[in-house]
Amino acid sequence: MKSTREICTPNSCDYWMVSQAAAKLGNQASTIGAQYIKDGTLRLQFNREVSFYAKSIVDDVALGKKSPVQGLMDIKNEQNSLLSQSWEVARKGAGAIAGAMQIATGAGICYGSAGTLCLVAGIPMMAHGANNIYENGRNLLEHRNDTKGHVRKGYQAAAKAVGYGEREGNIAYGATDLGLSAYALGRHVLKPDSWRLFRYIRTDYVRSYKAMGSSALGFEIYTDLQTGKQLYQETGK
Repeated sequence: MKSTREICTPNSCDYWMVSQAAAKLGNQASTIGAQYIKDGTLRLQFNREVSFYAKSIVDDVALGKKSPVQGLMDIKNEQNSLLSQSWEVARKGAGAIAGAMQIATGAGICYGSAGTLCLVAGIPMMAHGANNIYENGRNLLEHRNDTKGHVRKGYQAAAKAVGYGEREGNIAYGATDLGLSAYALGRHVLKPDSWRLFRYIRTDYVRSYKAMGSSALGFEIYTDLQTGKQLYQETGK
């Protein structure tokens, strides 16, 4: 038996292609909604709106209000928009999670060093973590990209105090964030199977990144790359 595409006329084939593209758009919306919209009612509303939009394009093509090429282009643009929005949500969510990890790491540094490294590493890392949670969390909730936390504002104020601007403050913030991450990955931590009744020796320790699981290490590298990208964008202005 011949497939639909083999027996259709040019006009019906064009309509079929637009209908297929609209169906793919609906499936993409369902996937994105399931990932990022936890409220069932809002997710249903989102899926319905995208489906109505896709159907309106198919109807316009069927009625001759739009050419098949225009219809396919409109659907493609909507797909790109959905992908862009989902990527933005994922990036901001990752930033908030990374901030929580920074707080936990900073607390671990303070505890593990009996307070000796708390001032130079532990507290700065916790402060950066709290700031990253605030900025990314608020950006995510309010659909924005310009939230500035108190720690970042502190860097910007310090830069202005010595004759520079906000750009230099952002660069200093990003560079410090990367530096703290590099320190956290390279610091010595106890091996998972280490146990002694009294004093641990150097061979009982291993670099932090070696003790991390592949997923945690990959996530850390991803967030560092995003920070590096933002830092590069600031220096290029």
